[in-house]
Amino acid sequence: MTVDELICYGKKYLHKDQVYLLLSELLDINILNLYNHLDDIIAPENINKYKKQVQLLSMGKPIQYVLGKINFYGFNFQINENVLIPRFETEGLVEETNKLIKKYFKKDNLKVADLGTGSGVIGITLKKLHPNFEVDLIDISKDALNVATKNAKILNVDVNILENDFLTSIDKTYDVIISNPPYIKENEQIEDIVKNNEPHLALYAGVDGLDCYIKILKDIKKNLNKKYLIALEIGMTQKEQIIKLINKYLDSCQIITKKDLSLKDRYVFITNCE
Repeated sequence: MTVDELICYGKKYLHKDQVYLLLSELLDINILNLYNHLDDIIAPENINKYKKQVQLLSMGKPIQYVLGKINFYGFNFQINENVLIPRFETEGLVEETNKLIKKYFKKDNLKVADLGTGSGVIGITLKKLHPNFEVDLIDISKDALNVATKNAKILNVDVNILENDFLTSIDKTYDVIISNPPYIKENEQIEDIVKNNEPHLALYAGVDGLDCYIKILKDIKKNLNKKYLIALEIGMTQKEQIIKLINKYLDSCQIITKKDLSLKDRYVFITNCE
C-alpha cells in the first residue's frame, strides 16, 4: 500500500487530522510533507501497525496512548495506560514554579520532590532546566515509576526514584515540593475518554477531591527546608478549600494563586521566601 492508500483507509474511521498525525509519526515525516510522499510504498509491518493504531483510535483510545509518547515542555516523554496523560495545565505548573524558583532561590543545587510523579514529566523537566538540582520522583504506583524510570533514562537525567505514598515515612527535607495530585471528586462527571482510559488512581481523590492535598499538607512541615516553595496544581473550583487547608497545617506562609491559560484557578504556591 502507498501513503495515499493509507490516508484513504484511515479517513474511513478517523478524522483526517488523526490520520495525518499517525502517518507522520509512523513514517517520521513532517505532516506538511506527507503530500510529497503519497506514492511511497509502505513496508508490510508498518501497514499492520498503522491499521492497529487506527482501530484503537476508532474504539476511543486516546491518541497519546496509541502513539505511546507526548511532548511536554519541549521534551519527548513515553507514556502508557499506567500514567496520566500530561496536559498543558501541568506545563503551566512547571512554568510558574520555575519563575518562582528563579525569584526566591539564589543557589542552584536545590532539593526537589515531585509527588505523584506518574510519567515523571514535572520532576524530569525541572531537572533538565536545572541540571544541578537533586530531584526525587515519588509515586505509590510501581507501574508508573517504571515509566518515569524509562523517561529519565531516555532524557539522560540522574534522578532518584522512590516508591512511596507522597511524603509518608520520608524524613528528607526539600527546598521545593511540587505536585499535580489526583483532585477529581469520586462522583464528578468527566469525559468518557478520560474515565475509560486513564488510571483512576491518578484521577480521583475522595468525596470532595481533597484527600491527596490533606495527605500532602498535614505532615509536610517535617519535609521543608528553612526556605521552601510548595507548588500544587488544583481543580478549578478548589482554590478556597485548598487555602483553608494550607492555613490549617502551615503557619506564617505566603499563599500565591494563579490561573491557567483558560483563566481558571489552577495553581497554588506556598512559600516563606520574601
